[in-house]
Amino acid sequence: MDPQDLENINALLDRDVELREKIKDQVTELDKKTRTMVGVLNKIHSTPSDSIPVLIDSVRPILLSCQEITSSLASLVPENQFWRWKDMWSNSMRTAVFVASLIEYLSTGALIPLSRVAEILGIKEEWKDRVAVPVEDYLHGLISLVNELSRLAVNAVTMGNFEEPIRISIFVKDLFAGFSMLNLKNDVLRRRFDSLKYDIKKIEEVVYDVSLRKLAPLPKVVPP
Repeated sequence: MDPQDLENINALLDRDVELREKIKDQVTELDKKTRTMVGVLNKIHSTPSDSIPVLIDSVRPILLSCQEITSSLASLVPENQFWRWKDMWSNSMRTAVFVASLIEYLSTGALIPLSRVAEILGIKEEWKDRVAVPVEDYLHGLISLVNELSRLAVNAVTMGNFEEPIRISIFVKDLFAGFSMLNLKNDVLRRRFDSLKYDIKKIEEVVYDVSLRKLAPLPKVVPP
């Protein structure tokens, strides 16, 4: 092999290693933020419902500060190389989606759209070839949301909030119905979706117990 070719190849390899390290540094910072947010939000299971807004307000600034990291990643990743590097931050992105979706549910009782998640994380449309929120990561984050809400349904009752499991049940069943209409090709995503049936069953058992004891009024069924 020509010595000049070898030198060029080595230079390219060195450049890749340097870029990987820079991206890794940003991902490490994103990991720290997502771990902090998850740790704080875990307190919802032992916090009275009237104190939840204060808890959420303490997490929002951390979530918004993730915009600095996504901006840094967008400046580091070369054009059209999103799929080459995305696996480095995929887990962190899914956790960020989970955090954003949990905050949205706790604040409004609604499902956060993918576009809103991208907006909160400061991800711009023109970055889609470098940094984006893939649909699969969004769906993984929503599955994690259901996992967390099944825990909250149980713990809300122990905190004396007997209506929360009913709200959670309506929300989760609606979300599950939406998932059921998707053509899920990804094996990991499909397995995680299938596991939601256990979360729904757990929530239904809590709702049944609450209704049996007449601790909260059941929602009125609206005819289709």
